[in-house]
Amino acid sequence: MRPPLFFPTELIKEPIIYNLSHRFELIANIRQADITESKGWAVLELEGEEKKIEAGIAWVSASGVRVDLAAGDLVDG
Repeated sequence: MRPPLFFPTELIKEPIIYNLSHRFELIANIRQADITESKGWAVLELEGEEKKIEAGIAWVSASGVRVDLAAGDLVDG
């Protein structure tokens, strides 16, 4: 699964991807990203148990990061 994440300004410096990987025992590979001081987005390749991926995505969304699952299904290798 490769969901793009869109970070609001107040979360740019937070270790969201690190925490996602460690809290949910996932491998998070950053495929593309553009992070500045005022905005950021990253396309992740997530590997792990499907339930943990779903829980991790829910946690990221609840943290204030926008997750675009529809676009994530369209990103190809």
